[in-house]
Amino acid sequence: MNETNTQQTTVVRTSRGLSIAGTRITLYSIMDYIKAGKSAETIRDDFRLTIKQTAGVLDYIEKHRAEVEAEYQQVLKEAEEERQYWEERNRERFAQIAALPPKPGQEKIRAKLQATKARLGML
Repeated sequence: MNETNTQQTTVVRTSRGLSIAGTRITLYSIMDYIKAGKSAETIRDDFRLTIKQTAGVLDYIEKHRAEVEAEYQQVLKEAEEERQYWEERNRERFAQIAALPPKPGQEKIRAKLQATKARLGML
């Protein structure tokens, strides 16, 4: 019974999705770390969680793997769709900005930037 109580107080559903109680950290951020093969200690340290929070979250994810994985995949899909939307929407504007002539008085800094880009093979 105590184990269930710990899980229920560690993970809550908010408007942002499954989150760690008392924080703004979603389980989807934790899933990114798990997918990258990060250790529990790294997760705890990077998110500044307590040992109890870390254990509770990892236990919750393990016990509800299918549900958490499905939501995680949905979050990734929505994030990619949003990134593509904004990239497409801003593509024309970025092209316009790139085509603008240099501002007067910035010739030296532009030349230095171009030389650095050429040296780094970015041209």
